[in-house]
Amino acid sequence: MTTQTMTTQTGESALGDLLRTWRTRRRYSQLALSSETGISTRHISFVETGRSRPSSEMILRLAAALDVPTREQNRMLLAGGFAPAFPERPLDHDDLDAVRSAVREVLVAHEPYPALAVDRLWNIVDANAGVRALTALASPTLLEGQVNALRLTLHPDGLAPHLVNLAQWRESVLAGLRRGAEARGDAQMFALHDELAAYEVPGASDDQAQGGGQVFVPMVVRIGDDVLTFLSIISTFGTPVDVTVSELAIETFVPADDTTRRWLGAHVPLTEDS
Repeated sequence: MTTQTMTTQTGESALGDLLRTWRTRRRYSQLALSSETGISTRHISFVETGRSRPSSEMILRLAAALDVPTREQNRMLLAGGFAPAFPERPLDHDDLDAVRSAVREVLVAHEPYPALAVDRLWNIVDANAGVRALTALASPTLLEGQVNALRLTLHPDGLAPHLVNLAQWRESVLAGLRRGAEARGDAQMFALHDELAAYEVPGASDDQAQGGGQVFVPMVVRIGDDVLTFLSIISTFGTPVDVTVSELAIETFVPADDTTRRWLGAHVPLTEDS
């Protein structure tokens, strides 16, 4: 057996493992996946066991049916011996000028209300003046280098001591992060979840009881004598074909009451180009 043949078989075996993992994660039987894609159950079985080498088109068809993220679709293609289908450019790449401009426009247009753009691990890639008004509550050490929005929110030296409903917000954030990690099969997201879950919960929080009439979990922040209440909305790009763009999200915070609206209007200086 030649080295080339051994390498090919190893790739096919890895592809089969990946396909089976994603099929199981999405709770698809081979029969259901066959019905969705028009590929026979026999062929799907052969791909999963490494007995058949699919084309790149077939890999992408299977991945699309299973709603596999673009990053993982590239991984499946590489395992099958093909080049990635989706480029992964850094956000500062010239080709992403329009993306950066669109993100900045949305953030600035939302002022004085807070809004930020994050990657899949919730690292902040851009933020507006409203966000800076809130992050001023955190320790400067958490604002050095790459700033992580969830770490900044739940860390004992971050916003956590200032969140009136910390336990409720923390539970919502961790549950959302875990759902995202499970949907993507992302080890780094699971690691971030475990890190955040291990943080000591500051005892200074005056936690609010969850009202039976609530329709969303608010973020309630105490700043001095003022209590600000926000509704969070998360948006993504609709038709991304770049890994970086597919993983970008914009989180906007909307005032849930007039007190919050007035405070932001009085304390957040608007960006010049707004």
